[in-house]
Parts: sequence; C-alpha cells; structure tokens
Amino acid sequence: MGATWTRVSARCTFRIDTHMSNSFENLRVYALGVELVAMVYESTQPFPKDELFGLTSQMRRSSNSIISNIAEGEGRLTNGEWRQFLGHARGSLFELESHCIIALRLGFLSTDDHEKLRRQIKRTAVALNNFIAFVTNTKTAPASPTG
Repeated sequence: MGATWTRVSARCTFRIDTHMSNSFENLRVYALGVELVAMVYESTQPFPKDELFGLTSQMRRSSNSIISNIAEGEGRLTNGEWRQFLGHARGSLFELESHCIIALRLGFLSTDDHEKLRRQIKRTAVALNNFIAFVTNTKTAPASPTG
C-alpha cells in the first residue's frame, strides 16, 4: 500500500512510502484500539467530577496513547522504529488495564463495565502482540495484515 521495504544491512531495514495512505487506519489492531478508546470514554463519563484530572484523564490518555503509537509507528522510517512504537502502544495497554483495576476497586466502574473493558483490552492485546510479531518477522510492508 504505497510502501516498500529496503534492506540496507542485517541490522537495518528502511520503509519507503511512495504516498501517505493512512494505512494504519486499515489495521485490525488499530480498529480494536479505536473501539477501546470509545469504550473508555463511555465508561469514564459517570466517574466523579473530582477525578476529571485524575483517573478519568489517565484512562482516557492511556487508551488514546495506544492508537496514537500505532499510527505514529506506521509513519516511522525503519522497521525497528515501528516496532518500538508498537511496544509503547503495548505499554499503554497495560497501563490502561491497571487503571481499570483501580477504577473497579474504587467503585468508579461497575463489574459489568470492568469486564467489558478487560475483554476489549485482551482482544486488543492479542491483536497487538500478533502485529508486533508480524512486523518483527516481515521484510516487506504489510498490505493487509491479520494481526
């Protein structure tokens, strides 16, 4: 999709984009992340107003960070850089999971909302881990990865 991979050495593979296609929007892992962001915003809406700059903000920011890092990684020039940003997305996913545990413990999230978020986090994590493996092992740009 407008990108090719050029291997310069055993340690360096460059991506050459022939045009900006926003191909990150076509990634399954990105779509799962967008759904997760929407769920987080919906779930945090009823949180106490004094948490607006606390846990509410942290949950929303960490969920946005997941998809932002996927998108930013797509725009990087090397395979290694892309993988690094996918790693940042994975870290943000774990951060969000931790925030969900705290929100449940404090009574801000219902058990039902907590379970829905945890299921979406798990689906996103599986897709992200698969995509990280795909990027790690590929020599060519993905046309439509299944990760």
